[in-house]
Amino acid sequence: MKPDQHNVCLSFDFDSISLWMALGQSSPTPISRGEFGAVAAARILKLLKKHDVVGTWFIPGVTLQTYPDICAEINTQGHEIAHHGYTHISPVTMSKVEELDALKRGNDAIRKITGNYARGYRSPAWDLSQHSIGLLIREGFLYDSSMMAHDHQPYFARQGDLLTEDRIQFGETSTLVEIPISWSLDDFPHFEYFRGNGLMNAGLVLDNWLGDFEFMQTDTEWGVLTYTFHPFVIGRGHRMLMLERLILKLKANGANFITAEEAASVFRSRHANGQAC
Repeated sequence: MKPDQHNVCLSFDFDSISLWMALGQSSPTPISRGEFGAVAAARILKLLKKHDVVGTWFIPGVTLQTYPDICAEINTQGHEIAHHGYTHISPVTMSKVEELDALKRGNDAIRKITGNYARGYRSPAWDLSQHSIGLLIREGFLYDSSMMAHDHQPYFARQGDLLTEDRIQFGETSTLVEIPISWSLDDFPHFEYFRGNGLMNAGLVLDNWLGDFEFMQTDTEWGVLTYTFHPFVIGRGHRMLMLERLILKLKANGANFITAEEAASVFRSRHANGQAC
C-alpha cells in the first residue's frame, strides 16, 4: 500500500435477496432479482482478480448465511468483508437494543467466514440512528461508511448533534473514522429500475465517475474516493464492461486501490502525525 497517493476504494454492497426482503417484497420475482447478485458476485470476483484489485464487500448477515461459499471466496481472494447489518433493515427503525443485537449477529456471521469481527460498517439504506456511532465504537469498529459530509476526505464522525428550528448544534467528534460515500458514486440510482428511475447510459455515468477522481487529484494531495456497487446492479453485461473500463482508466491515471479498512487506518495515522489532506 502506498499511503501518499490518490486512493480509490471499490466497495460492493452484497445485499442480494435481503434488500427486497427488507422492503417487504417476498414474492418470487423480487427474490430472483436479488438472487442474480450471486451470479454477478462471481463475475466481479473474476474481474477484480484479473486486474489484481482488492475491494471492500459490505455484506448483511442474511447474505453471509445464504451464500457462505461465495462469501468465503470473497475472503479467500483477499477482499475485506465489512458489516452491512444482519438483515437489510435500517437501524433508524430499531430500538437501541435491537440495533446492538443486529450488530452482534452480523458480526458473528462475518467471523464464521473470516475468523475475525468486521472493522468497518455501512448502514443499510445509508442511514444511522442516534445510537449508531456509540454502538459502533462500543463494538470495536474502526470506521463507518454511511455518511456524506465530504466526497474524498475521511473524517471523524460526530455523535450527539442537536437539531432545532433555529440552529444546528454539532455534537462531539468521536474516534470513529468516517469513509464518506455519495449517491452520485453509487450504481443503484443510476442503473437499477426502481420507482421509475434508473437504467442510465453506462458510458455517461463512467464519465462522471472518472471526473470525480480527476477532481480529487487536482483538489488535494491525498484522498480516498469510494465507489459503491451492488452486484445485482453492476453485474449486468454492459455494466461489467464499464466497470472494467473504470478500473483500467483509474489505473492509467495513477489511482491506488485500497480497502476501506486500509483507508481508515492511513487516515488515522496521517491525523496522528499532523498531516493535512
